[in-house]
Amino acid sequence: MLRVVCPATTSSGTAALPMLARVPEASTKKQIDVVGAVIVRDGLVLSAQRGRGSLAGRWEFPGGKIESGETARAALEREILEELECEIQVGDEVTSTTHEYDFGVVTLTTFLCTLISGTPKLTEHTDIVWLPAGELAGLDWAPADLPAVEIICDVLG
Repeated sequence: MLRVVCPATTSSGTAALPMLARVPEASTKKQIDVVGAVIVRDGLVLSAQRGRGSLAGRWEFPGGKIESGETARAALEREILEELECEIQVGDEVTSTTHEYDFGVVTLTTFLCTLISGTPKLTEHTDIVWLPAGELAGLDWAPADLPAVEIICDVLG
């Protein structure tokens, strides 16, 4: 959308002429708040390959949607139990990023996590791998996960 902006004066103090400025339009897409687990075990990071949907085949930190009335940490514990049949301890937040996809605007908050019990099982993903942080960049990541990947590579790599 274009909007007429009328600054009162220029930097030199003279009256300014009206100008057109591009104002970003508010997205009408669905807002989706999700969490992701950066599970670290023996110096390796768990990565999961999506099995279906518009991001099928892309890699992600496992997790899912935050339900109404649920905290991000509680959502992550629930999602990992449902998706991987494991229990985790949720630690520090890595980052929170927002990415606009064709299906909606996703805000992903990732947390460092420790595996407490269980061995990750494939229930929703097509593959999981444990990799050194320095090798994470070699996977084809979902765009919303990329900022967390960069941080993890810098911190743990």
